[in-house]
Amino acid sequence: MTNSARTSPIALFGGFDLRPLIRDERADLAALLRTLSPAQWETPSLCTGWRVRDVVAHLLHDSMPTATYLGDAAKARLSLHRLNDIQVRRAAAWSTDELIDRVEASIDAGLGAAVLPRLSLVDLVIHHQDIRRPLGLDRVIPEARLRAVLDNPDPFAGATNRMRGLRLSAADIDWQVGQGPEVRGPGEAIAMSLAGRPAGLDALDGEGVRVLATRVSRSAPS
Repeated sequence: MTNSARTSPIALFGGFDLRPLIRDERADLAALLRTLSPAQWETPSLCTGWRVRDVVAHLLHDSMPTATYLGDAAKARLSLHRLNDIQVRRAAAWSTDELIDRVEASIDAGLGAAVLPRLSLVDLVIHHQDIRRPLGLDRVIPEARLRAVLDNPDPFAGATNRMRGLRLSAADIDWQVGQGPEVRGPGEAIAMSLAGRPAGLDALDGEGVRVLATRVSRSAPS
């Protein structure tokens, strides 16, 4: 299947059929967190400056009460980086059990899943991998979720610019997009690279990998 669409911020307001995928992804993440040791919770994630526990804390933003989220946004003066910092610092005193309980409580809830399901799903899947990859806990992302993430890359994370002028081809599912020098490999590696994770590049090949790698190196993931 060839998909030539480019996700825009406006398009992210659609995709309400993705909410069951968000629910399943949250449930899978919660199940993983139940297995982690104290040392694994403190392991640096793929997000610069964030441990595994910090990534989990960040993911709880989607289930915050609307008033709390808007209050944090006002304090952050609409800066995404300041907003992330406020929310991660708030959770610094929470135990890992409390973090897990909050993730489990968010499985069937969340403003993001209700209003911006496409953005919510891609953020969740990418950050799930940000946790798993440094811990060496590989998984096969269910195809429906992987395809949804590839079809709806996060424009706020720079994905649109990274994929510009390249042909991206997944080797493990029937998915490809774009025109130009080819980048081919596992769909998960493509998704991680588009999200700015250099760790995804190692599994890719093709004439376009060098171009993609240059674009990925320009920004640190968060």
